[in-house]
Amino acid sequence: MSKFYSSSHIIKVLQSKGFIYISQKGSHVKFRKSGNPALIVIIPANRKEIPFGTFKSILRQSNLTEKDFRVK
Repeated sequence: MSKFYSSSHIIKVLQSKGFIYISQKGSHVKFRKSGNPALIVIIPANRKEIPFGTFKSILRQSNLTEKDFRVK
């Protein structure tokens, strides 16, 4: 991974992949995607750069790949 992504970019990609906003508590936003099984992803809000480990956790929770987040 050569680039850090902002939380706003990650949120836009998740929404384009069918995730819907559920709630926010403090600085963390929760998104959900229906299906079997239902996926829930927690994102730190209002960050210019999401750390690499946090981004990897978001990838695991959402069942997406890094390619889905690359700017085209």
